[in-house]
Amino acid sequence: MKMDFRYRQPFFMVLLILLIGFFAVSIAGVLRFSVGPSMGLAGSEGTGAATAVSAAKAPFPVSGSAPFSFADLAEKLSPVVVNISTTKTFRMEGRTKSPQGPRGPFERFFGEDDFFRRFFEEMPERELKQRSLGSGFIISADGYIFTNNHVVEKADKIKVKLSSGKEYDATVKGRDPRTDIALIKINPEGSLPTARLGDSDKLRVGDWVLAIGNPFGLDHTVTVGIVSAKGRVIGAGPYDNFIQTDASINPGNSGGPLINLAGEVVGINTAIVAHGQGIGFAIPVNMAKDILNELKAKGKVTRGWLGVSVQDITDDIAKGLNIKDQTGALVTEVFEGDPADKAGIKQGDIIKEVDGKTVRDTHELLRVVAMVPVGKKVSVRVLRDGAAKDFQVTVAEREEGKELASARRDTRENYGMTVQEVTPEIARRLGMARAEGVIVTQVKEGSPAEDAQIQPQDVILQINKVKIYNLRDYQREITRKTAEDRVLLLIKRGKGTYYVAIRKE
Repeated sequence: MKMDFRYRQPFFMVLLILLIGFFAVSIAGVLRFSVGPSMGLAGSEGTGAATAVSAAKAPFPVSGSAPFSFADLAEKLSPVVVNISTTKTFRMEGRTKSPQGPRGPFERFFGEDDFFRRFFEEMPERELKQRSLGSGFIISADGYIFTNNHVVEKADKIKVKLSSGKEYDATVKGRDPRTDIALIKINPEGSLPTARLGDSDKLRVGDWVLAIGNPFGLDHTVTVGIVSAKGRVIGAGPYDNFIQTDASINPGNSGGPLINLAGEVVGINTAIVAHGQGIGFAIPVNMAKDILNELKAKGKVTRGWLGVSVQDITDDIAKGLNIKDQTGALVTEVFEGDPADKAGIKQGDIIKEVDGKTVRDTHELLRVVAMVPVGKKVSVRVLRDGAAKDFQVTVAEREEGKELASARRDTRENYGMTVQEVTPEIARRLGMARAEGVIVTQVKEGSPAEDAQIQPQDVILQINKVKIYNLRDYQREITRKTAEDRVLLLIKRGKGTYYVAIRKE
């Protein structure tokens, strides 16, 4: 049965109206979802229905969210950021005539012509000047400025340019190469605006941050991003503890501030990944605050020292030690006469706490001990044979910077390595106090020893915690049958000692 045309037209009209209404409701919902919550952000100004969106109804807290514009923050903080330019002078030695005939392409072409020899070959000693740019931020009204050590290191002249355009000569008041922090000083005509230093420990991954600096000499460039990670170790030094951010950082940004939404400096922009994008690193400002007084008073930083060598605990080492927890710093060597030795700490102890602070790994131990005042007595908790022990250690000052002779050989391969006995001559050349242990002479490619990163000239001092004095001790212990699937070695490499776990073949 066909529908009468008189009734067909009203039917389609109703259907069309319904479809239009459906799409209108859908679009309104999308707009409300995408625009509404963002209009209710803290620190922003909204009107109409959008402002009715409250923090209570929002899916996440909005207090730390980004504003519509960072202009007010940038305008407020720009005066505390300075441009730093340095000049370094290098001397290049001149070239002299060679007493032994032709020495270069010019002599081949011009022979013994004195004019050309003097012009091309006898160049006098010259001075070369290298100029570089960096950033910094003012921390006191009388002209103290934080920047990076690498910005001002070995500089003959340091110029500081303020946001007003005024320029001043600066002097270095203190440097700490270990953390790459420097304190410089200018003598301004009046009182200067100062940065407010925040608490970098309170930063969270995902927090908004703003960087201001002078990349490539472009004064007061502002970039924005988030905190990508905390506690990054990038191999820059023993006290690595960087804030990673995707706020754009480039050459010239070094020494400039990393700022949170409260307008507080939380980091000092320091490094970038050369071929990466959105990967920059900043020194936590708390680290700078900790050493500020020492830099002012002494121009350098004095750090604490326990007198131990330590390493991280890998999964294999944990199994070799029969422990489940891999946190802490494993003591590989205790230096005779130093604080740890006097207190009773021993090789093989696992340091878990220092002065009430938890130690998760070796880097954390170094940072914690470094910040302890020299001469202070602190409690050090260790794990020894599965039991916790506490020792009272008086922290000392850390001092920066602390061929094989014929011998009996073992030509047999054990775990892909061959060894020979350590003779007095070998011990002397390796800087060992006594001739003990065996030295690795060869490591087979693809062997368990290579997998464990054993290297030629490593000295094996222990096998499964049994002391190795000579080749006979080594042969006895390396072939001993045990139920464990790993062999735990204590090796000496260079000036350090390390535990290494080798998987059985």
